[in-house]
Amino acid sequence: MLVSVVLNVMNEEKNIADLLDSLVTQEGPIEIVVVDANSRDRTREIVERYVQQYPGLVRMYIKPGSRGLSTNYGISQAKGDVIAFTGGDCIANPFWIKELRKSIMEGSAVVAGKTINMGLKAWEELDRVELFYRGVDLSYPSCNEAFKREVLEKVGGFDTWFITAEDIDLNYRSVDAGFEIVYNPNAVIYHRTKATLYRFYKQAFWNGAGRKQLTLKHGRLWGNYDPMRMIQQKMTFWSFTRLLAAVLGYVGFKLFDAKGLYGKKMLKAK
Repeated sequence: MLVSVVLNVMNEEKNIADLLDSLVTQEGPIEIVVVDANSRDRTREIVERYVQQYPGLVRMYIKPGSRGLSTNYGISQAKGDVIAFTGGDCIANPFWIKELRKSIMEGSAVVAGKTINMGLKAWEELDRVELFYRGVDLSYPSCNEAFKREVLEKVGGFDTWFITAEDIDLNYRSVDAGFEIVYNPNAVIYHRTKATLYRFYKQAFWNGAGRKQLTLKHGRLWGNYDPMRMIQQKMTFWSFTRLLAAVLGYVGFKLFDAKGLYGKKMLKAK
């Protein structure tokens, strides 16, 4: 069973070699499809070295645009019946593909693995804000997921008008279409946390905006959060200030879309 690993990357010159080193040694058959979303650093130059060193295994394309748009292009170029996703700032455990393939072969249509954060310890320990639909956690990040191609074809891939939360939206539509997301804790990805305060809070801000985008598309989702789970999460200075930044993103995007500008883009994109 050929597994296509589709990477959407931009400005990852510091991390991309570590990721590709962790992918080229995975259990085959696999292919690695790198889509560069118009990097302004040496990302493409580094990836090109792997293309030359591993012909047929690593391919690179250039497709500027949103994360959804670039990733969908990579899916269109992939040859596998299973499409796996991870991020340019990640490192795959040596058995990552083996475990994803195992779950798929056991009958799963969508598999989410275990993502371990690396970086500042206080940031490593931050929990993600879970969102449930039909009893399924939709907040599994696309930096550690695999989909049967038939799922992506049925639901239409990533929605290209999302700025963030395009992976949660894809999970939502997959579950809504009747597919189950199965969690495999042995499919491990190591994910770097943001390296600076600016990037940490910027990510939190846009994650909040992404949650607002989800409500614009799917309606009110507050009933899909588990309030007890949120209360039970360890509240630290970093989790509290991250929450404030996310609220600013949520409210800020709501104000930005006061005239329905984003809704019009959504309709046009469809």
